[in-house]
Amino acid sequence: MRTETEHTIYLKDYAASPYRIVSVDLDFRILPEGTRVISQLTIEPQETTAPGTPLVLDGDDLALGSIAIDGAPLVLSAYAADTNGLTVFEPPLRRFVLETEVNLKPEGNTKLMGLYRSSGTWCTQCEPEGFRRITYYLDRPDNLATFKVTMVAPRDVAPVLLANGNLVGEGDAGDGMHFAIWEDPFPKPAYLFALVAGDLGSITDSFTTASGRKVELAIYCTHGKEQQCLWAMDSLKRSMAWDEKRFGREYDLDIFNIVAVSDFNFGAMENKGLNIFNDKLVFAQPETATDADYEGIERVIAHEYFHNWTGNRITCRDWFQLCLKEGLTVYRDQEFTSDERSRAVKRISDVVSLRGAQFPEDGGPLAHPARPDQYREINNFYTATVYEKGAEIVRMLATLLGEAGFRKGMDLYFERHDGEATTIEAFLAVFAEANGIDLEQFKTWYLQAGTPRLTVSDSYDATTQTYTLKLSQETLPTPGQPTKEALVLPIKFGLIDPNGSPMAWGGVSGAEVRDEMIVLNGASAEVTFTGIANKPVPSLLRGFSAPVNMTTNLTQDDQLFLARHDSDPFNRWQALQDVGMALAVDAINGKPWSAEAAKALSDAFGDTLAGETLDDAFKALALSLPAEAQIGRTIGKDIDPSQVHAVRDDLLKAVFGPLALPMLRAYRALASDLPYAPDAASNGRRALRNRLLGLLVASEAAGAASLAAQQYAEARNMTDRLAALGASAVAWTADAPAMLADFHARFAADPLVYDKWLAVTASVPQDGVIERIRTVLADPAFPRTNPNRLRSLMGTFAMSNPTQFARADGAGFRFVADFVAEVDKINPQVAARVLTGFRVWPMLESERRDAAKSALTGLQSVNSLSRNTADILTRMLAS
Repeated sequence: MRTETEHTIYLKDYAASPYRIVSVDLDFRILPEGTRVISQLTIEPQETTAPGTPLVLDGDDLALGSIAIDGAPLVLSAYAADTNGLTVFEPPLRRFVLETEVNLKPEGNTKLMGLYRSSGTWCTQCEPEGFRRITYYLDRPDNLATFKVTMVAPRDVAPVLLANGNLVGEGDAGDGMHFAIWEDPFPKPAYLFALVAGDLGSITDSFTTASGRKVELAIYCTHGKEQQCLWAMDSLKRSMAWDEKRFGREYDLDIFNIVAVSDFNFGAMENKGLNIFNDKLVFAQPETATDADYEGIERVIAHEYFHNWTGNRITCRDWFQLCLKEGLTVYRDQEFTSDERSRAVKRISDVVSLRGAQFPEDGGPLAHPARPDQYREINNFYTATVYEKGAEIVRMLATLLGEAGFRKGMDLYFERHDGEATTIEAFLAVFAEANGIDLEQFKTWYLQAGTPRLTVSDSYDATTQTYTLKLSQETLPTPGQPTKEALVLPIKFGLIDPNGSPMAWGGVSGAEVRDEMIVLNGASAEVTFTGIANKPVPSLLRGFSAPVNMTTNLTQDDQLFLARHDSDPFNRWQALQDVGMALAVDAINGKPWSAEAAKALSDAFGDTLAGETLDDAFKALALSLPAEAQIGRTIGKDIDPSQVHAVRDDLLKAVFGPLALPMLRAYRALASDLPYAPDAASNGRRALRNRLLGLLVASEAAGAASLAAQQYAEARNMTDRLAALGASAVAWTADAPAMLADFHARFAADPLVYDKWLAVTASVPQDGVIERIRTVLADPAFPRTNPNRLRSLMGTFAMSNPTQFARADGAGFRFVADFVAEVDKINPQVAARVLTGFRVWPMLESERRDAAKSALTGLQSVNSLSRNTADILTRMLAS
């Protein structure tokens, strides 16, 4: 396997650059045939820089046109330049201005990093290392500089010219050209640079900050899509108000712009004052966007805005600290959504995502700490571990400190590190100082990979009226970390008496207990409660207070008792999941469930459906069995995805089949003639109704397939239409092929709705799906360079269709490996991301494991793989 230049970067080798760029003046002349970039960098040596120390700047696929220092051109012997960098051998040991000129070809930039053109619009993506594709630079996050940007472009094709900061000048440049000058007064790393030039529509609004400043807001988009940006604008204004109230953070520029583009490797990018978004996370209207789309837009708009302080004003010293900005900001956007909607439902949804993406990452060949100590390709570390586990670590910190203590630490963080590029250690230090505590052991969460296993057992002594919990933790070895340290686990809990009421206790001894939270910081501990009149049922890990896999000695009766009586909504949901998981795993291991056990779970689901105090959104989540992938991970080895699928299918019929009539009655009662509204209550009603439809179809209830076809035909919004299509396609009802064809005919011209059709097509678990996907890919009209289309189709297949991806004959593995090899030549980031679908391969049964390894080994023989894909492949095969 030959790859792009391979190198490993180690945290231990971090050192500040001997030079610092303090200000940047960029001049872009943008034309359809190419873009000329003149860069004037004001540079000064560090105090410790020795005379004769070379200045080394990063570059990627650049060709130097000219170079000068303080206006004097350099002779050839004074520098060396190639496509990957520029070295000035003996720069002045004083402040100086380095001027370079390069010429770019944005039209041919299919990597979508640096400056590229998307559907006629020039735009940039610079995180993490895209700025070096624009000009030679110290492209590292610890170099903060002020930026002034002049853009000149043809007025007819690019009437809109945007960059970071505030607009300080604009006008006519002659010959049909015009210019705009933007200045960002806040020093920033180059990864936050942004530029957009194109013919765009827009909507505008304003926001008045707490201090009375008026901020002009605008969202730019493809002409004709303006009205689809209204929800995004509403979400932005609510985000700005929330951050002022919750964290005391006020926006700091006069302008805040968002631009929606159709070709984008990420969801969005928090560039200072100019956020660039994948259009799927901006556009929304009821006919084409689902409730999930509306929620996703709200969340990501908030996330990128919150980065203004946790990422922009305070940034990362180096890329190893990526979770410093991402984990913290995910926590902030989760809290925003919790306050805007249902805290309980949001928490359950986040944990479902965590277990679906981060737990398998933590338990497979791609496991890495939230703050890794080495990497070959930083693009491959924009992972669920950095984002979602990073957020869980921050949440545990907030749990341990309490709301007031956490806010004290955040206030000190903003005060002390504003305008700096900093580290995880510095982040934890402010919380330790503000609260007078030692967080050295807690830091291990950032340094150690793997999902801890928490084991809890209980016992009751009626004679002494004491109740004891025994707790232990273990984290299994992960790549590069064979031994693990004990972590600090905040375990929120409650004791429930036989009547279903909270139980008080007279005293407690053993491990540290704060109110209703056990702090486990060793390998094991015991907690004994006194004054306990009756044996309680423990409600453990309430709100999922630590990201662990927990095993208890609770019986099915205990779990179903919790499902009916626990005051913690998360644990009511978790109890039903635990019972379903136990029945499925036992059946796969050769111990089929009894009729009594299935009926008990069915009755509990029925009680949940009928629960008058439970909101619809919670019921929609609670009326479910564990996903196939989660069942497989619980088994842990020798997984046969086809067997898992069959067992789960049988269990679903056994527990939801008897509920067909009450589910049908509830489904009909939830129908509404009201116009679509994206509020939480309406969302919950639709979620429950569509969950019931899916369960009716999956359990093969009489008439359910026809009911789904009827809902599809009569749907007045995309949420209901797509739910009916998805339920029919996954069950592959008689109507499914015609429904898929109709959906394609209706919506293929709308790229974002076409993505939904691609995802449904790829998720069908029955044979024939690979052939249908091949047909889609073979269509000359299929846009093979667009990340959204590729992820919707092949990403869904590799990551969300285990029965077909992990077929025993290896066809699914070979199909994905061939796709990765082809797309790697066009967009390495997309190829590498799809390849991560193979992370399950070491846990499969032997026949499938051999087939997966054969496909990976075949991919390894491909010449000139990108560094992105080669890195994932190497780590995958090392397991």
